[in-house]
Amino acid sequence: MAIQLGWLRTFVTVYRLGSFTKAAQILELSQPAVTHQVRNLEKELGRPLFERLPQGVQPTAAAEALIREVQGPIDALGHAIERHFGDEPAGRPVQIGGPVELMTSRVIPAISDLIADGMQVRLCFGLADDLLASLMDRQLDMVLSTVRPRARGIAATPLVDEEFVLLASEELAERIPRHRLAAEGPTVLEKYPLLSYAEALPIIRRYWLAVFGTLPTVRPALVVPDLRGALAAVKSSAGISVLPTYLCVEELAAGEVVPLLEPEIPPLNTFYLAVRQGELSRPDLALFHGHLLMKAQLWA
Repeated sequence: MAIQLGWLRTFVTVYRLGSFTKAAQILELSQPAVTHQVRNLEKELGRPLFERLPQGVQPTAAAEALIREVQGPIDALGHAIERHFGDEPAGRPVQIGGPVELMTSRVIPAISDLIADGMQVRLCFGLADDLLASLMDRQLDMVLSTVRPRARGIAATPLVDEEFVLLASEELAERIPRHRLAAEGPTVLEKYPLLSYAEALPIIRRYWLAVFGTLPTVRPALVVPDLRGALAAVKSSAGISVLPTYLCVEELAAGEVVPLLEPEIPPLNTFYLAVRQGELSRPDLALFHGHLLMKAQLWA
């Protein structure tokens, strides 16, 4: 393949803006030049990247796959050139919102090199609905959301899937008849304390429905509004809980917590990177967005 770097930069810009016309304005190219570059890229790849609509374009499945691979490196190259040869002053800090557990365990380590390189970042923790409302109000620039945003004017890109696992400490797991759990269902667990991060058991309800086909019928023994607190309670044999695997990788490897069940298809939830449409024309935000997508491929 003879793919040019400029074609990929143009592709990323068109994808983010959803328009050949807007991409041409940002890139300071003519619209025919943008169209020509995208068509050349499509020809080299052997598949269409955009569906042409009366107003703008819609990315194809091939474009969704390609964007996850190339936008991080493209943004990093652009940032390196701007850092060494540009003369624009540093902009305001990038304002990012997301769930505290994912932000502290995955996002902060992933962006540490950007911060060391001079990027200014401000983090905000909270629930998806509240954070998305702040994004709409322009209080935040980007949100890591546990739900796919449906509001108009918000663009969402899948970031990573979190897998849920039903856990107990090694000590407690020895007392639970796990051989009966798969056959008899959650009634086997009713006498063991249930630990949750919210009274409504959101993660546990999702797991129970996906794996057992029913809802939990017991109230939580402990509610702690932080998944890391729930994990600490599981480790101390206070009870059982359902947690995302990314949060307890080390504990699982060390045998401090034990899966009580290993379903053939584990329940999943997708995190989305949400931004206001058109905002990724801002270089620092585009760099952060692409960098995080690139690093998230390693989290699994």
